[in-house]
Amino acid sequence: MKLAVAGKGGVGKTTIAAWLGDHLARQGREVWLVDADTALSLGAAMGLAPGDIPAPLIADADLIRSRVGTGMISLTPEVADLPERLSVRAGLARLLVMGSVAGAGGGCACEANALLKALLAHLVLTRDQWLVVDLEAGVEHLGRGTVAGVDGLVVVSEPSFRGLSVAARVAAMAAELGLDRQVLVLNRALPGQALPDIPGLPPLAAAIPPLPGLVARQLGDPSVLGLPEQGDIDAAMDAVLTALAAQSQDQPQHPRYAPCAMSS
Repeated sequence: MKLAVAGKGGVGKTTIAAWLGDHLARQGREVWLVDADTALSLGAAMGLAPGDIPAPLIADADLIRSRVGTGMISLTPEVADLPERLSVRAGLARLLVMGSVAGAGGGCACEANALLKALLAHLVLTRDQWLVVDLEAGVEHLGRGTVAGVDGLVVVSEPSFRGLSVAARVAAMAAELGLDRQVLVLNRALPGQALPDIPGLPPLAAAIPPLPGLVARQLGDPSVLGLPEQGDIDAAMDAVLTALAAQSQDQPQHPRYAPCAMSS
C-alpha cells in the first residue's frame, strides 16, 4: 500500500505519518517513509538523533545536476539506486529524506523538482514495499502518473476552520489528479466536537484527542513513538487503513466504517 499524508502545517501531519509507518512496520511489513515536507521533521518524529538524519536530497545540488543536467534538463533521470543509497534505518522502517522545492532556497528549483518527482514516481510505481509519504499541504510532488500508484491520501487537520479549509483544498487538488481515495484524520479533537459544514472534506476515519503522553514528552523529546497511549494510536491507524481499503477500486465495496474516536 502506498499512502500520501498531507495537511496544513502544525496540525500533526508528520506525527500521523510516523504513527502509520511505525504501525505497519510493527506488523511485519517492509515500510519506507519519505519526508517530502519543507519542515524535514519526520526523522526526528521517528526518534532519530539529529546526526543520524541524512541531509535532504533537495540540498544536494551536485547530485541533482548530475542526474537531470542543466538548461535542457532530463525529466526521466535515473533514480533506481537512490533509495538504498540515501535512506537510513528509522526503527523498523527505512527513511528517505527528499525535502520540498518550496524549501530549496531558489537556484535549481526546476532541476530539483524533476529529480524529486522522478524519485517519488519510482518509489510509488516500481517498488513493492509499503510506502508512507509525508507531503506538504499541497500535492506538488504527485503528478498524474504517480497518483495512479497511490492507494490513498490521508488528510490531517486539527479541529479548526482554517485547518479544515486547507484539508478540503488539499482533497480537491488530489481529486483533480485522480486520487479520490481519501480519508480525514482529525487530530487533537475533543470529545463530541462536530465538524463545520465545509464542502469537499474527505470522510472522517479517526478522531484523535490530545494525548497526555505526547504533551508531556514534546518539550524534551521530538519522538512520537512508544507513547503510553500506543494501543489507542494503533486502533486509530487501523481505522485509517481499513477506511482506505474499503475505498480501493480493487476491493469489494463495504459499508462505511464508523470513525475511530480514541479514548482520552
